[in-house]
Amino acid sequence: MNKMNIRDVDLKGKRVLVRVDFNVPLDGATVTDDTRVRAAVPTIKYILDQSPKAVVLMSHLGRPKGGPAPEFSLKPTVDVLSNLLGVPVAFAEDCIGDVANQAVANLPEGGVLILENTRFYKGEEKNDPELAKALAQHGDIFVNDAFGSAHRAHSSTVGVTDYLPAVAGFLLEKEIDYLSTAIESPKRPFIAILGGAKVSDKIAVIEALLGKVDALLIGGGMANTFLKAQGLALGNSLVEADAIETAKMLLEKGGDKLVLPVDAVIGDKFDNEAQQKTIDVLAGVPDGWSIYDIGEQTVKQFAAVLSGAKTVVWNGPMGVFEMPNFAKGTFAVAKLLAEQTAKGAITIIGGGDSAAAIEVSGLADKITHISTGGGASLEMLEGQALPGVVALKDK
Repeated sequence: MNKMNIRDVDLKGKRVLVRVDFNVPLDGATVTDDTRVRAAVPTIKYILDQSPKAVVLMSHLGRPKGGPAPEFSLKPTVDVLSNLLGVPVAFAEDCIGDVANQAVANLPEGGVLILENTRFYKGEEKNDPELAKALAQHGDIFVNDAFGSAHRAHSSTVGVTDYLPAVAGFLLEKEIDYLSTAIESPKRPFIAILGGAKVSDKIAVIEALLGKVDALLIGGGMANTFLKAQGLALGNSLVEADAIETAKMLLEKGGDKLVLPVDAVIGDKFDNEAQQKTIDVLAGVPDGWSIYDIGEQTVKQFAAVLSGAKTVVWNGPMGVFEMPNFAKGTFAVAKLLAEQTAKGAITIIGGGDSAAAIEVSGLADKITHISTGGGASLEMLEGQALPGVVALKDK
């Protein structure tokens, strides 16, 4: 990556403003998955080792409607981070204004503070310069370590760089290095696996990847639209009617590179306890039934394509993995990736639901790199520049 990082600047005695991605799942006031908080720890620890004046952390959480909402408070992340760092962490009930300014001023030398949710201000998502300026007042230098938000030009990711020297944290740097290497100079064969519900969300990714990969495996709800484009009966399965023509075009363009499911697990209702059976996709889905997972023959087909892979990128589950009875295909693909990693392949999981699935499968430590950003990793796979990265100082 040709951007400056925290090793390139002197942090001693500086107030370091860090954009982290603490957009974590909550159950009431409990953080149910601390992956994103853990991912920020190496950067924060490095900064603390440089004897800074203070470390001020900012993040968004969820989608509040442009005003304070207790259920979207970042307060639950305070104890999680404090336990991971082994130092006290303070909290400011606001991210700008007197409350935040006072909280920063009250920090002891080398203290750590988490500011309240930046999205409690409507200006955050509009990259409002006044909000950016107010946030920038908390630091002498800005560190962006929030890869999961790097594809968004917001006040806390891009706007603050107009007022402070801006560099990358370790997580952001690692994410960019893995994904850019995979796309620009992959070890071959290079295989991509795409899943999830909608083709329309990933048209640009599919088009970009078709020119780069040796094979593109498609599963999940998005495979249904491709199967429909081939004239197959899909019963009540999720199909994007307005994406069928696009799917036909991609099938033509992709040729043998595009690998679709050959069998599917179907259910008679959207329920874990639904009646289920496996069908050959060419036989079609009966009326009243829907595809909820890929079948065993598809897993075998995918395994054959993946067997010699040297680089694998996966984004999106193979079925409704939240329901245990329809999660087998997704977990089987996770196992295939773990096996390829063991053989020396570089395996990258592009955040979002696939990252959640790999955590649940218990195979997270068997994968080369698990991205913390679903949307950001997709935009990188499309070949887009990320605004949060572009705004950082060049080396």
